[in-house]
Amino acid sequence: MREHTQLSEAETAPDCSVPATAAEVLLVDGHRATRDRVARSILDHGPSSAADLAGRLGLTSAAVRRHLDGLLAAGLVEAREQRVYGTRGRGRPAKVFALTESGRDAFYQAYDQLAADALRWISEAVGGGEAGEEAVAAFARARFAKQAQKYLGSIEQADGGERAEALAQALSADGYAATVRRVPSAAGAKAPAGAQLCQHHCPVAHIAEQFPQLCEAETEVFSQLLGTHVQRLATIAHGDGVCTTYVPAPGAASSPGSSRVPGAAPTAGTPHPNKNLRPRGGTSHD
Repeated sequence: MREHTQLSEAETAPDCSVPATAAEVLLVDGHRATRDRVARSILDHGPSSAADLAGRLGLTSAAVRRHLDGLLAAGLVEAREQRVYGTRGRGRPAKVFALTESGRDAFYQAYDQLAADALRWISEAVGGGEAGEEAVAAFARARFAKQAQKYLGSIEQADGGERAEALAQALSADGYAATVRRVPSAAGAKAPAGAQLCQHHCPVAHIAEQFPQLCEAETEVFSQLLGTHVQRLATIAHGDGVCTTYVPAPGAASSPGSSRVPGAAPTAGTPHPNKNLRPRGGTSHD
């Protein structure tokens, strides 16, 4: 989390339950480490219930709720009803807690404005418009291709059915907090339908909001590394809680033109195609 070198006496007083800024709530004396763990667990695992957090962190539900109250008051997390796919049981859906944009900001190592300015300059230097978008896309492809070289060895050593897990481990080492969720096959099918590669953190999400070419290039690299067509279902930059990519099982027929994947449930938000995205704001805009 971002470090704050000083806090005023009023901000560090024991009875100060809500510090002056959102990031400082994670630095309150006596609560810093635990609240940091609670927020980090939500970042790594996505929207979570108090019971989920208590189980993962080895805390009581009461302790977790106390820290969640502080995070809620500071605007770092928000409460929402848990989405249920398929048949829903009786009773109200469980409440889960997700990081807000301010909560994600607390984990970012800023330089965002510098990166956005640099990409905008690249776009404008070739005249903007479609030429500018293609220039940014070329940069994004080159960047992710270089990053992929680090992953290639471990992915090639993995069995065909385990490549998604190998990629998730490599991404996690680079700060993407990636996991893999196996997607069940359709009724009667012998082989699994595939997997969802979930990135719970995106270090470049704020830049990708303005330049979706970054998301597109990353998806292309995933396809090359895994040796199969993959489909992006959701992105943090688009406003979803988790970046989610569908990876078909080895030998499974893929449908590049289809927006629906058998058995796949979007992790957050509404599934959307990643084609024809244009920058939002500026000459060229997860």
